[in-house]
Amino acid sequence: MIQGSLVALVTPMHEDGSVDYEALSRLIEWHIESGTDGIVSVGTTGESPTLSVEEHNEVIAFTVKAAAGRIPVIAGTGGNSTAEAIELTREALRAGADASLQVVPYYNKPTQEGLYQHFRTIAEAVDIPIILYNVPGRTVADLKNDTVLRLAQIPSIVGLKDATGDIARGIDLLRRLPQAAGGREFAVYSGNDDSALALMLVGGAGVISVTANLVPREMHEMASAAVAGNVSAARTINDRLMPLHQKLFCEPNPVAPKWALYRMGRMGPGIRLPLTMLSKANRPVVEAAMREAGVEF
Repeated sequence: MIQGSLVALVTPMHEDGSVDYEALSRLIEWHIESGTDGIVSVGTTGESPTLSVEEHNEVIAFTVKAAAGRIPVIAGTGGNSTAEAIELTREALRAGADASLQVVPYYNKPTQEGLYQHFRTIAEAVDIPIILYNVPGRTVADLKNDTVLRLAQIPSIVGLKDATGDIARGIDLLRRLPQAAGGREFAVYSGNDDSALALMLVGGAGVISVTANLVPREMHEMASAAVAGNVSAARTINDRLMPLHQKLFCEPNPVAPKWALYRMGRMGPGIRLPLTMLSKANRPVVEAAMREAGVEF
């Protein structure tokens, strides 16, 4: 089980929107040096909706090669088409990814049975560890705890990224998981930075973090302390980072984190339509959060 802070890594781009692989390589090295516990490549924060299939596969393959086994790479290979998700996942496996992040199918609003069959079919088609990803704020469809418990019985489905922000729901799932998973470890990761500490303190394995794009070492230290049950240390760090947890979502992700990394000099300003660069009105808001969190820029 991967524990701690897994960065939902941005995909750096040039001003013309093309992928900036040199900047991506530098970011990967920075995360490895800073102690980040895992990299999620081409998730929502990595602009998966606007990358072509070829680019999607290339970015994952590049990330795996650059990481060179020094840090686990979880490939975002979900989709609202089961067949497409299988093909993306097969490519990630061929590239050497350590696991696959599978988002709840978006737009077509499947039933709970449809969700179960979708994830089960992918798990049966590709021999790679799978982390489910529930983010109903984006997908509309909501993967209910009972369905997660059914899916946890499938050996290659090893975890869940829970981006509901509902701690009571997380506690209920963690309480019921051991029996459903047959005693096998099943990791529950927070998909929300602002409530990640709370979920880890009740048994979550870590966080798949947007904030970690800016402060990888601090998020690693906070998550490590939380998973170890060191409440005081984890709270101290989390309190300092809370402005980032909140203000990095002042516009749709990954607008603010990409602009902040540009402001830090770590990559260019490129982002793809329909997303646009952070508005002038929100730049002082994000800068203030960065200063409060101790980010140098």
